Amino acid sequence: MVVQLLILFLFYHGVVVRDSNCMAEALSDSGSANAPTIESVRESLIRQEDTIVFGLIERARFPINSPTYSASYAKIPGFTGSLAQFVAHETEALQAKAGRFTSPEENPFFPKDLPASLVPSQNHTGVLHPSAASININKSIWDFYFDKLLALFAVPGDDGNYAATAASDLVCLQALSRRIHYGKFVAEVKFKESPKEYEPAIRAKNRDALMKLLTVESVEEAVKKRVAKKAMVFGQEVTLNSTDGSNGKYKVDPSVLSRLYAEWVMPLTKLVQVEYLLRRLD
Repeated sequence: MVVQLLILFLFYHGVVVRDSNCMAEALSDSGSANAPTIESVRESLIRQEDTIVFGLIERARFPINSPTYSASYAKIPGFTGSLAQFVAHETEALQAKAGRFTSPEENPFFPKDLPASLVPSQNHTGVLHPSAASININKSIWDFYFDKLLALFAVPGDDGNYAATAASDLVCLQALSRRIHYGKFVAEVKFKESPKEYEPAIRAKNRDALMKLLTVESVEEAVKKRVAKKAMVFGQEVTLNSTDGSNGKYKVDPSVLSRLYAEWVMPLTKLVQVEYLLRRLD
């Protein structure tokens, strides 16, 4: 009964629907039969910025709501962990049945014992090197989100909306996971563009050399500025009496988005790229 109520709650709040729509949109970028291109990868990354910004804005509606993350609060029969973990675990189980994790763009936070897909899957073979499936850094994403990021944009307090809070957290986590693991596609495109440039570092297992090849500081600066501006535009407090529409008030501080990308999203994306490239010639 608890699981059934949770599923109804998640569908009511659009979590499953929104994620499935995002997944379909992302797949249209890379295609199930064609390899990703520079243009399709760039467009997908930019759209994923929107999803992340909106996700943080939605989560910022609620205060921290600490009981959501306490195992002593939930005490769910047959499950050990917090309400946030329970929501993520059960939602991923449902989404796995719907085929979400058959996509190379999706990586579960609780991969152990995920149920098999019950729907026909698309053909994703040939998009990435088979070793891509072994790269999953969601533990690092989970840790930085709850240990460092959340307190930067959610205000202290407790309003009792723990289930809605956990659902909003999962939207953010899955959006961040999709964006960071999209580094596999970025790495594939870059490798195919210049294989001779990457092969020596790959064969030498030289992580530092690969990281240097993958880092373009001017691009990273542009990304940080763009996500901060999106936070200003998407998260402004609109009033009929103001001329600029915001009065300097935003639902999420734009500097948080810039910091999110600078300290976590881009470094972890490059980590995924390096791990992928190290396996690319296997």
